Amino acid sequence: MTGQTAMPDVEFLPSQRPVVLDVDGSVGHLPAELRLPLGPWQEGVRFGCGLARFAQFGAELNAALPRHHGTVFMGSGDFHHFSWPLIERCIAQQGFAPERPLRVVVLDNHPDNMRFPWGVHCGSWVRRVALHPAVSQVHVAGITSGDIGRKHAWENYLAPLRAGKLTYWSCGVDTGWARRVGAGKAFRSFASVAELAQALARHLNAWPQDTYLSIDKDVFAPEVVRTNWDQGRMLESEARRIIEALRGQIVGSDVTGDVSSWRYTTWWKRLLSAGDGQDTEIDPGTLAAWQAGQHAFNQRLFAQIAEAAGTAADNDTA
Repeated sequence: MTGQTAMPDVEFLPSQRPVVLDVDGSVGHLPAELRLPLGPWQEGVRFGCGLARFAQFGAELNAALPRHHGTVFMGSGDFHHFSWPLIERCIAQQGFAPERPLRVVVLDNHPDNMRFPWGVHCGSWVRRVALHPAVSQVHVAGITSGDIGRKHAWENYLAPLRAGKLTYWSCGVDTGWARRVGAGKAFRSFASVAELAQALARHLNAWPQDTYLSIDKDVFAPEVVRTNWDQGRMLESEARRIIEALRGQIVGSDVTGDVSSWRYTTWWKRLLSAGDGQDTEIDPGTLAAWQAGQHAFNQRLFAQIAEAAGTAADNDTA
C-alpha cells in the first residue's frame, strides 16, 4: 500500500504490538507493527482452499507469530478464514478448555457459516470454531445479508445453530425458517442495528467471559468505510459500544475487510467470488481512496480494541 505518510512508532508491550499478515499489501503502516510477508500465499489461500494447503499455511503462520502480540490485521475480507487458526492458537496458548471456555464475538455482515465442501473459505470458517470443544459460543453480529434469509437457508450449517454454539444477531432479514428446523433460539432479529448493538452490549456486560473478537469491516455502512463485499449498516459508534462492553474480556482479536485488487487464476475462485457479488478488480484511483479511508479506520479500531483489552495504545496513535 503506497501513498501514505508513515506514523512514528511508539513503545509498546509485546502484547500490544499489532501484527499485519501482509498477503495482499492492503494494510497500511500501524505503529510498532510486526509485518509478516506472506504474499506468495495469496492465490493459494485467498477466498478459500483445501484443508491440506490451509494446514500448511497455518503451520507457517504459527511459526512466524510471536507468543505475545496485539490485534492481527489480515487484509482483505477474502482472508477471514485466517481467524480459524488464530483462534485455535489462542485456545492452545492460553489453555482454554471445556471447563474454562473461550467466547468468540464476530462483527460481520455475513454469517461465515455457509456450506463449502472443498475445504475452508472466508464464508465457512465459523462452523469449525463454533464446534470446537473449548469454545462456549460464537456470536456473529451485524448481519444484514440475505445469506441467512429463506432463499439461502439450506446453505447454512445447522449443527452449531441447533447445538446452541452459534447465535446470529441480524437486522432486516426474514429468518422465520429457523424455527421450522429447530434453530429458532439461535437467531436474534432487530428492527435496527442500533438496537442490535445495544442488546449485544448488554449481553456481553451481563455475561463477562474471556473473548476473542473478530471484526470484518463489511459489517459497516459504506459511509463509514468501503470494502469490496456487500456491506451492512453498522456505524462506528455502534461497534465502539460493543467493543467497550468487552472491556477487560478481550484475550485475542483480529480485523479484516481491507481492500485490494486481485484477479484469480483459479477458475473456481473466479466463479464463486463472482457469484457472491465480490469485486476484486478495482480501478487504481478508487482503490487508493478506499485504502486511505481504511488506513485511518484501522488506526482507530486498533486503539479502541487495545484500550478495551486493557492494553491501551498511546493516545497519539488514535
